[in-house]
Amino acid sequence: MNEDTLNIEIRKFLKKVGISSQRAIEHVVEAAISDGRLTGSESLAVRMTLELPDLDFKHQSEGSINLE
Repeated sequence: MNEDTLNIEIRKFLKKVGISSQRAIEHVVEAAISDGRLTGSESLAVRMTLELPDLDFKHQSEGSINLE
């Protein structure tokens, strides 16, 4: 195994996940504000699950997103 290659590949994957996740969150929050489900001042619970099915591995991260 080449550790440099592994590191680069992990970073590329996480960058892709970060960008697509941010866009998805922005879209769903904007839609919820538009249709009245949110006022725009909430704090939203958030959870991300990372899975490596080939290794039967799961990792969860939890936090919150403050809208104001």
